[in-house]
Amino acid sequence: MKKILFLLLVPSFLFAQFQQTKSIAELKSQIKLDEVSNQNLVQLHNGMEKKSPGLAIIYSLLLPGMGELYAGNYSSGMYYTIADAVFWGGVAGFNIYGNWQENNYRSFAESKGNADLTGKDEDYFSNLGLYVDIHEYNRTQELNRNFDEIYDVETHHWDWKSNDRRSEYRSMWTSSESAFNNIRFAVGALIVNRIVSAINAVRLVSAYNNKVEDMQWNVSVGMTNYPNLPSSLNLNFSASF
Repeated sequence: MKKILFLLLVPSFLFAQFQQTKSIAELKSQIKLDEVSNQNLVQLHNGMEKKSPGLAIIYSLLLPGMGELYAGNYSSGMYYTIADAVFWGGVAGFNIYGNWQENNYRSFAESKGNADLTGKDEDYFSNLGLYVDIHEYNRTQELNRNFDEIYDVETHHWDWKSNDRRSEYRSMWTSSESAFNNIRFAVGALIVNRIVSAINAVRLVSAYNNKVEDMQWNVSVGMTNYPNLPSSLNLNFSASF
């Protein structure tokens, strides 16, 4: 009788153990599934984003020094901004002076040289300062066989009466032309200043991006909910220098 009872109890015990093992396995599986589906993570990082070399170039071309400011290093960019202001001042100054001298020599030619300036080109104003009168000019062109360059006495007349007046006119004309030529140099300097600033800005952006790669940290916070178990808070921190 005892043997029969023992034989009946053993299978029951084994079946109960199997059921308990199965329940634990199912619980673990359920916990694992819930762990994946119920995580709500908040991630924080150092906030340093890489910067675009293309934007640095655009900023520098618009205003030298702004590319360096974008790269986070305006200590060198400020010199390009100052240089740009100086060159723009040169453009404005040369333009004002050139126009002023142009008005002077035109007025002088009309009042002292009896010249009619209506519809005249740049060559005419240049020749006014080289010859005392139109007759001297025409004789020179005839000797050089430049017959197409001879002026009509009625429409292109001038007569300085003396070389002193001609020299005075020539000085004003030369000053005006020199001022306008200097504008071209100032504009060229503006262009070169922008190119150099753009190159420097790209260099600084590259250094900034390398620094960002070398200094990274991340913090992640998550809440994991388990069925029939207390929730857990996860905190992860990683850094690289």
